[in-house]
Amino acid sequence: MPVSVRNLSMVLLASFAGLYVLYWAKAVFIPFMLGLLASYALSPLVNWAETKGVPRSVGAGVLLLAILGAMGTTAYSLSDEAGKLVDSMPAAAQKFTDALKNRRTAQGSTLDTVQKAATQIEQATQGAPATNTRGAMRVVIEPTRFNIKDYLWSGTIGLIALLGQFTAVVFLAYFLMVSGDTFRRKLVRLAGPSLSTKKITLEALDEITGQIQRYLQVQLLTSAIVGVLTGVALAFIGLENAAVWGIVAAVLNLVPYVGSLVTAGASALVGFLQFGSLNMALLVGGASLVIHTVVGNLITPWLTSRASRMNPVAVFAGLLAWGWLWGVWGLLLGIPILMIFKAVCDRVEDLKPVGEFLGS
Repeated sequence: MPVSVRNLSMVLLASFAGLYVLYWAKAVFIPFMLGLLASYALSPLVNWAETKGVPRSVGAGVLLLAILGAMGTTAYSLSDEAGKLVDSMPAAAQKFTDALKNRRTAQGSTLDTVQKAATQIEQATQGAPATNTRGAMRVVIEPTRFNIKDYLWSGTIGLIALLGQFTAVVFLAYFLMVSGDTFRRKLVRLAGPSLSTKKITLEALDEITGQIQRYLQVQLLTSAIVGVLTGVALAFIGLENAAVWGIVAAVLNLVPYVGSLVTAGASALVGFLQFGSLNMALLVGGASLVIHTVVGNLITPWLTSRASRMNPVAVFAGLLAWGWLWGVWGLLLGIPILMIFKAVCDRVEDLKPVGEFLGS
Protein backbone atom coordinates (compact mmCIF):
# COMPACT_ATOMS: atom_id res chain seq x y z
CA MET A 1 0.00 0.00 0.00
CA PRO A 2 1.26 3.51 -0.73
CA VAL A 3 2.65 5.35 2.26
CA SER A 4 2.11 9.08 2.71
CA VAL A 5 5.44 10.63 3.65
CA ARG A 6 3.70 13.66 5.09
CA ASN A 7 1.44 11.61 7.36
CA LEU A 8 4.33 9.39 8.43
CA SER A 9 6.42 12.43 9.28
CA MET A 10 3.59 13.89 11.34
CA VAL A 11 3.21 10.61 13.25
CA LEU A 12 6.94 10.48 14.00
CA LEU A 13 7.03 14.09 15.14
CA ALA A 14 3.99 13.54 17.37
CA SER A 15 5.60 10.40 18.85
CA PHE A 16 8.87 12.22 19.61
CA ALA A 17 6.96 15.12 21.14
CA GLY A 18 4.95 12.70 23.29
CA LEU A 19 8.12 10.99 24.52
CA TYR A 20 9.65 14.33 25.40
CA VAL A 21 6.56 15.37 27.35
CA LEU A 22 6.51 12.05 29.22
CA TYR A 23 10.15 12.48 30.19
CA TRP A 24 9.91 16.20 30.98
CA ALA A 25 6.78 15.83 33.13
CA LYS A 26 7.67 12.49 34.76
CA ALA A 27 7.42 14.14 38.19
CA VAL A 28 3.69 14.48 37.48
CA PHE A 29 2.98 11.32 35.48
CA ILE A 30 4.74 8.88 37.84
CA PRO A 31 2.77 9.86 41.01
CA PHE A 32 -0.43 9.92 38.95
CA MET A 33 0.13 6.39 37.64
CA LEU A 34 1.11 5.12 41.09
CA GLY A 35 -2.04 6.63 42.59
CA LEU A 36 -4.13 5.16 39.78
CA LEU A 37 -2.69 1.67 40.37
CA ALA A 38 -3.23 2.00 44.11
CA SER A 39 -6.86 2.95 43.53
CA TYR A 40 -7.33 -0.02 41.19
CA ALA A 41 -5.85 -2.37 43.80
CA LEU A 42 -7.87 -1.04 46.75
CA SER A 43 -11.18 -0.14 45.10
CA PRO A 44 -12.66 -3.67 45.48
CA LEU A 45 -12.29 -3.40 49.26
CA VAL A 46 -13.90 0.05 49.28
CA ASN A 47 -16.75 -1.25 47.09
CA TRP A 48 -17.31 -4.16 49.47
CA ALA A 49 -17.38 -1.79 52.45
CA GLU A 50 -19.89 0.38 50.61
CA THR A 51 -22.23 -2.58 50.21
CA LYS A 52 -22.11 -2.96 54.02
CA GLY A 53 -23.26 0.61 54.50
CA VAL A 54 -19.87 2.31 54.98
CA PRO A 55 -19.51 5.58 53.02
CA ARG A 56 -16.77 5.56 50.40
CA SER A 57 -14.95 8.50 51.99
CA VAL A 58 -14.81 6.72 55.35
CA GLY A 59 -13.92 3.34 53.88
CA ALA A 60 -11.13 4.71 51.70
CA GLY A 61 -9.70 6.79 54.55
CA VAL A 62 -9.73 3.92 57.03
CA LEU A 63 -8.18 1.56 54.48
CA LEU A 64 -5.32 3.94 53.62
CA LEU A 65 -4.67 4.70 57.28
CA ALA A 66 -4.58 0.98 58.06
CA ILE A 67 -2.09 0.34 55.25
CA LEU A 68 0.12 3.27 56.27
CA GLY A 69 -0.04 2.15 59.89
CA ALA A 70 0.92 -1.41 58.97
CA MET A 71 3.83 -0.14 56.87
CA GLY A 72 5.02 2.12 59.67
CA THR A 73 4.73 -0.62 62.30
CA THR A 74 6.62 -3.11 60.13
CA ALA A 75 9.35 -0.59 59.37
CA TYR A 76 9.71 0.32 63.06
CA SER A 77 9.85 -3.31 64.18
CA LEU A 78 12.54 -4.10 61.62
CA SER A 79 14.41 -0.80 61.91
CA ASP A 80 17.16 -2.18 64.17
CA GLU A 81 17.85 -5.15 61.93
CA ALA A 82 17.70 -2.97 58.82
CA GLY A 83 20.11 -0.47 60.41
CA LYS A 84 22.60 -3.21 61.20
CA LEU A 85 22.21 -4.52 57.69
CA VAL A 86 22.88 -1.13 56.10
CA ASP A 87 25.87 -0.52 58.37
CA SER A 88 27.38 -3.87 57.41
CA MET A 89 27.18 -3.27 53.66
CA PRO A 90 30.39 -1.13 53.28
CA ALA A 91 32.39 -3.55 55.42
CA ALA A 92 31.07 -6.47 53.38
CA ALA A 93 32.04 -4.81 50.11
CA GLN A 94 35.54 -3.98 51.39
CA LYS A 95 36.07 -7.46 52.77
CA PHE A 96 34.88 -9.00 49.51
CA THR A 97 37.29 -6.80 47.52
CA ASP A 98 40.22 -7.71 49.79
CA ALA A 99 39.46 -11.40 49.41
CA LEU A 100 39.48 -11.14 45.64
CA LYS A 101 42.80 -9.24 45.73
CA ASN A 102 44.38 -11.84 48.02
CA ARG A 103 43.21 -14.66 45.79
CA ARG A 104 44.67 -12.96 42.72
CA THR A 105 47.97 -12.30 44.52
CA ALA A 106 48.26 -15.88 45.79
CA GLN A 107 47.39 -17.66 42.58
CA GLY A 108 48.94 -15.32 40.07
CA SER A 109 47.12 -14.42 36.95
CA THR A 110 47.98 -15.19 33.36
CA LEU A 111 46.71 -11.74 32.45
CA ASP A 112 49.18 -10.12 34.87
CA THR A 113 52.04 -12.07 33.29
CA VAL A 114 51.00 -10.97 29.81
CA GLN A 115 50.72 -7.35 30.96
CA LYS A 116 54.21 -7.42 32.50
CA ALA A 117 55.65 -8.85 29.31
CA ALA A 118 53.89 -6.23 27.21
CA THR A 119 55.24 -3.47 29.47
CA GLN A 120 58.81 -4.74 29.15
CA ILE A 121 58.52 -4.97 25.35
CA GLU A 122 57.13 -1.45 25.19
CA GLN A 123 60.00 -0.07 27.30
CA ALA A 124 62.56 -1.86 25.14
CA THR A 125 61.13 -0.49 21.89
CA GLN A 126 60.81 3.09 23.13
CA GLY A 127 64.43 3.36 24.19
CA ALA A 128 65.74 5.90 26.71
CA PRO A 129 63.23 8.55 27.69
CA ALA A 130 63.92 12.16 26.86
CA THR A 131 65.41 14.13 29.76
CA ASN A 132 65.12 17.68 28.35
CA THR A 133 62.32 19.32 30.31
CA ARG A 134 63.50 22.94 29.91
CA GLY A 135 60.55 25.28 29.63
CA ALA A 136 58.01 22.70 30.75
CA MET A 137 55.38 23.63 33.31
CA ARG A 138 54.38 21.39 36.17
CA VAL A 139 50.60 20.92 36.42
CA VAL A 140 49.12 19.99 39.79
CA ILE A 141 45.54 18.75 39.89
CA GLU A 142 43.89 19.44 43.22
CA PRO A 143 40.95 17.21 44.12
CA THR A 144 37.64 18.86 44.78
CA ARG A 145 37.05 19.44 48.45
CA PHE A 146 34.15 17.59 50.01
CA ASN A 147 31.56 20.04 51.28
CA ILE A 148 29.32 18.41 53.88
CA LYS A 149 26.82 21.27 53.63
CA ASP A 150 26.22 20.64 49.93
CA TYR A 151 25.81 16.91 50.54
CA LEU A 152 23.32 17.40 53.37
CA TRP A 153 21.40 20.01 51.40
CA SER A 154 21.06 17.83 48.30
CA GLY A 155 20.05 14.84 50.43
CA THR A 156 17.46 16.89 52.30
CA ILE A 157 15.99 18.22 49.05
CA GLY A 158 15.76 14.69 47.65
CA LEU A 159 14.07 13.40 50.81
CA ILE A 160 11.55 16.26 50.80
CA ALA A 161 10.76 15.63 47.13
CA LEU A 162 10.27 11.90 47.81
CA LEU A 163 7.94 12.60 50.73
CA GLY A 164 6.02 15.10 48.62
CA GLN A 165 5.51 12.58 45.84
CA PHE A 166 4.47 9.90 48.32
CA THR A 167 1.92 12.27 49.84
CA ALA A 168 0.60 13.10 46.37
CA VAL A 169 0.19 9.39 45.59
CA VAL A 170 -1.74 8.78 48.83
CA PHE A 171 -4.13 11.70 48.32
CA LEU A 172 -4.63 10.89 44.64
CA ALA A 173 -5.47 7.28 45.45
CA TYR A 174 -7.89 8.47 48.13
CA PHE A 175 -9.76 10.86 45.83
CA LEU A 176 -9.93 8.27 43.04
CA MET A 177 -11.41 5.69 45.40
CA VAL A 178 -13.90 8.19 46.83
CA SER A 179 -15.02 9.27 43.35
CA GLY A 180 -15.96 5.68 42.46
CA ASP A 181 -17.51 5.52 38.98
CA THR A 182 -17.61 9.29 38.47
CA PHE A 183 -14.73 9.41 36.01
CA ARG A 184 -15.98 6.30 34.25
CA ARG A 185 -19.36 7.95 33.64
CA LYS A 186 -17.68 11.16 32.49
CA LEU A 187 -15.51 9.29 29.98
CA VAL A 188 -18.50 7.39 28.63
CA ARG A 189 -20.40 10.68 28.32
CA LEU A 190 -17.47 12.32 26.49
CA ALA A 191 -17.05 9.37 24.10
CA GLY A 192 -19.86 10.58 21.87
CA PRO A 193 -23.62 10.63 21.49
CA SER A 194 -23.97 7.27 19.75
CA LEU A 195 -24.79 4.19 21.79
CA SER A 196 -22.16 2.06 20.00
CA THR A 197 -19.35 4.48 20.90
CA LYS A 198 -20.43 4.54 24.54
CA LYS A 199 -20.58 0.76 24.57
CA ILE A 200 -17.04 0.45 23.15
CA THR A 201 -15.71 2.95 25.69
CA LEU A 202 -17.38 1.10 28.55
CA GLU A 203 -15.95 -2.23 27.34
CA ALA A 204 -12.45 -0.73 27.17
CA LEU A 205 -12.74 0.69 30.69
CA ASP A 206 -14.00 -2.63 32.04
CA GLU A 207 -11.15 -4.51 30.39
CA ILE A 208 -8.56 -2.05 31.71
CA THR A 209 -9.96 -2.34 35.24
CA GLY A 210 -10.10 -6.14 35.15
CA GLN A 211 -6.64 -6.65 33.66
CA ILE A 212 -4.90 -4.22 35.99
CA GLN A 213 -6.59 -5.67 39.07
CA ARG A 214 -5.66 -9.21 38.03
CA TYR A 215 -2.10 -8.12 37.26
CA LEU A 216 -1.73 -6.48 40.67
CA GLN A 217 -3.10 -9.56 42.37
CA VAL A 218 -0.56 -11.71 40.52
CA GLN A 219 2.29 -9.39 41.48
CA LEU A 220 1.30 -9.32 45.14
CA LEU A 221 0.91 -13.12 45.23
CA THR A 222 4.25 -13.85 43.55
CA SER A 223 6.05 -11.24 45.68
CA ALA A 224 4.66 -12.84 48.83
CA ILE A 225 5.81 -16.27 47.62
CA VAL A 226 9.29 -14.94 46.82
CA GLY A 227 9.54 -13.16 50.17
CA VAL A 228 8.50 -16.19 52.22
CA LEU A 229 10.73 -18.63 50.31
CA THR A 230 13.73 -16.27 50.46
CA GLY A 231 13.33 -15.68 54.19
CA VAL A 232 12.99 -19.41 54.93
CA ALA A 233 15.93 -20.37 52.68
CA LEU A 234 18.31 -17.75 54.12
CA ALA A 235 17.26 -18.62 57.67
CA PHE A 236 17.97 -22.30 56.90
CA ILE A 237 21.44 -21.35 55.61
CA GLY A 238 22.02 -19.37 58.80
CA LEU A 239 22.11 -15.81 57.48
CA GLU A 240 21.34 -13.15 60.04
CA ASN A 241 18.34 -10.84 59.53
CA ALA A 242 16.69 -13.37 57.22
CA ALA A 243 13.27 -11.78 57.80
CA VAL A 244 14.57 -8.43 56.54
CA TRP A 245 15.93 -10.09 53.42
CA GLY A 246 12.59 -11.78 52.85
CA ILE A 247 10.84 -8.40 52.90
CA VAL A 248 13.51 -6.87 50.65
CA ALA A 249 13.12 -9.73 48.17
CA ALA A 250 9.32 -9.35 48.17
CA VAL A 251 9.49 -5.60 47.53
CA LEU A 252 12.21 -5.77 44.86
CA ASN A 253 10.36 -8.59 43.11
CA LEU A 254 7.90 -5.91 41.93
CA VAL A 255 10.71 -4.48 39.76
CA PRO A 256 11.14 -6.86 36.80
CA TYR A 257 14.60 -8.29 36.05
CA VAL A 258 16.55 -5.73 38.12
CA GLY A 259 15.08 -6.51 41.54
CA SER A 260 16.25 -10.13 41.64
CA LEU A 261 19.83 -9.19 40.71
CA VAL A 262 19.99 -6.48 43.36
CA THR A 263 18.68 -8.85 46.04
CA ALA A 264 21.10 -11.62 45.08
CA GLY A 265 24.13 -9.32 44.96
CA ALA A 266 23.41 -7.53 48.25
CA SER A 267 22.61 -10.75 50.14
CA ALA A 268 25.80 -12.36 48.80
CA LEU A 269 27.87 -9.45 50.13
CA VAL A 270 26.29 -9.70 53.58
CA GLY A 271 26.68 -13.47 53.54
CA PHE A 272 30.38 -13.09 52.79
CA LEU A 273 30.75 -10.61 55.66
CA GLN A 274 29.05 -12.98 58.08
CA PHE A 275 30.63 -16.30 57.03
CA GLY A 276 33.92 -15.00 55.61
CA SER A 277 33.80 -17.45 52.71
CA LEU A 278 33.24 -16.90 49.02
CA ASN A 279 31.50 -20.26 48.76
CA MET A 280 28.95 -19.28 51.41
CA ALA A 281 28.46 -15.91 49.71
CA LEU A 282 27.75 -17.70 46.43
CA LEU A 283 25.36 -20.05 48.25
CA VAL A 284 23.39 -17.15 49.76
CA GLY A 285 23.23 -15.16 46.52
CA GLY A 286 22.54 -18.28 44.48
CA ALA A 287 19.66 -19.34 46.72
CA SER A 288 18.02 -15.93 46.36
CA LEU A 289 18.56 -15.91 42.60
CA VAL A 290 17.24 -19.46 42.16
CA ILE A 291 14.04 -18.60 44.04
CA HIS A 292 13.49 -15.50 41.90
CA THR A 293 14.25 -17.48 38.73
CA VAL A 294 11.93 -20.39 39.54
CA VAL A 295 9.03 -18.17 40.58
CA GLY A 296 9.68 -15.71 37.76
CA ASN A 297 9.96 -18.34 35.03
CA LEU A 298 7.32 -20.84 36.16
CA ILE A 299 4.64 -19.22 38.29
CA THR A 300 4.67 -15.57 37.22
CA PRO A 301 4.48 -16.08 33.41
CA TRP A 302 1.60 -18.56 33.77
CA LEU A 303 -0.41 -16.28 36.06
CA THR A 304 0.47 -13.13 34.09
CA SER A 305 -0.52 -14.67 30.77
CA ARG A 306 -3.91 -15.58 32.21
CA ALA A 307 -4.32 -12.11 33.69
CA SER A 308 -3.08 -9.85 30.89
CA ARG A 309 -2.92 -11.88 27.63
CA MET A 310 0.16 -9.90 26.56
CA ASN A 311 2.88 -10.89 24.11
CA PRO A 312 6.09 -11.63 26.12
CA VAL A 313 8.32 -10.07 23.45
CA ALA A 314 6.22 -6.91 23.36
CA VAL A 315 6.22 -6.79 27.18
CA PHE A 316 10.02 -7.07 27.32
CA ALA A 317 10.49 -4.40 24.66
CA GLY A 318 7.98 -2.16 26.42
CA LEU A 319 9.79 -2.58 29.74
CA LEU A 320 13.06 -1.59 28.09
CA ALA A 321 11.44 1.53 26.65
CA TRP A 322 9.73 2.59 29.87
CA GLY A 323 12.84 1.78 31.90
CA TRP A 324 14.87 4.02 29.62
CA LEU A 325 12.24 6.75 29.94
CA TRP A 326 11.42 6.65 33.68
CA GLY A 327 14.11 4.45 35.22
CA VAL A 328 13.03 2.02 37.94
CA TRP A 329 9.53 3.52 38.03
CA GLY A 330 9.23 2.77 34.32
CA LEU A 331 10.02 -0.90 34.97
CA LEU A 332 7.36 -0.96 37.67
CA LEU A 333 4.66 0.85 35.68
CA GLY A 334 5.50 -0.37 32.18
CA ILE A 335 3.23 -3.42 32.06
CA PRO A 336 0.08 -1.66 33.38
CA ILE A 337 0.61 1.16 30.88
CA LEU A 338 0.94 -1.40 28.08
CA MET A 339 -2.30 -3.02 29.24
CA ILE A 340 -4.13 0.29 29.05
CA PHE A 341 -2.65 1.02 25.63
CA LYS A 342 -3.60 -2.43 24.30
CA ALA A 343 -7.19 -2.15 25.55
CA VAL A 344 -7.55 1.15 23.70
CA CYS A 345 -5.87 -0.12 20.52
CA ASP A 346 -8.14 -3.18 20.36
CA ARG A 347 -11.18 -0.91 20.05
CA VAL A 348 -9.86 1.81 17.72
CA GLU A 349 -10.04 0.75 14.09
CA ASP A 350 -6.80 2.40 12.98
CA LEU A 351 -4.87 1.06 15.98
CA LYS A 352 -6.03 -2.57 15.88
CA PRO A 353 -2.74 -3.77 14.26
CA VAL A 354 -0.85 -2.38 17.26
CA GLY A 355 -3.23 -4.17 19.64
CA GLU A 356 -2.75 -7.38 17.65
CA PHE A 357 1.02 -7.03 17.99
CA LEU A 358 0.80 -6.49 21.76
CA GLY A 359 -1.56 -9.47 22.27
CA SER A 360 -0.47 -13.00 23.01
